[in-house]
Amino acid sequence: MVTTKPEIRKVLLFDLDWTLIYTGGAGVRALDHAFEKLFGIPEAMKKISPDGKTDPAICREMIRVHLSREPEGPEIENLCRGYLDRLAEEIPVSPGYRILPGIPKLLEELSHHDEVLMGLGTGNLKEGAAIKLARADLMKYFRFGGYGSDAEERPTVLRTAVKRAEALAKKTFGPKDVVVIGDNIRDVQAGQAIGALTVAVASGPMNSDALAASRPDHLFQDLSDTQKVLGVLAF
Repeated sequence: MVTTKPEIRKVLLFDLDWTLIYTGGAGVRALDHAFEKLFGIPEAMKKISPDGKTDPAICREMIRVHLSREPEGPEIENLCRGYLDRLAEEIPVSPGYRILPGIPKLLEELSHHDEVLMGLGTGNLKEGAAIKLARADLMKYFRFGGYGSDAEERPTVLRTAVKRAEALAKKTFGPKDVVVIGDNIRDVQAGQAIGALTVAVASGPMNSDALAASRPDHLFQDLSDTQKVLGVLAF
């Protein structure tokens, strides 16, 4: 008897930091190191809030805040390169690194649902996302993504991820076939901007009340109740 795989019906786009993992501050330390090396200013991230922003946008903000001007020439590219080089050193030894509640089981369960396609929708540079997820061995679940290396604006990052999903699935997805999962109102707003279903999770610095104000379609305290989360993501 010949069996065929179910048709892919949904695209799931996961944010990374504070949704899948917490790096223990490794990203901030890597940015601090890269900025000081390039511009001689230590602890530059103390004046920057990175949550929900793309890496290039964070680098742009660092230059604006500390140098009181717009980036020039290859400065953002150089800062990103220095950040990635340092991140590769920081992640393996970061004492606070952890996988967030429910994530391993949820991703493993979803990997057996042929009707969903899992990707990343993150402000991280593509190389940075791979570095961060390698320690937890989670990158194996994500065949594609949209990244900060694709665009500085989060909605464009998500649209890019959807295009890559469509290329893999060889079909077009409607806005409500896309689910955006993240811990920050910027994730919710970016998902809303592309018409996607939005799932907020209060596993990061932003509490559930603040997330609720952005009116996500679904809101979880964390993703540890696998069956309940699957009910939203896979059906």
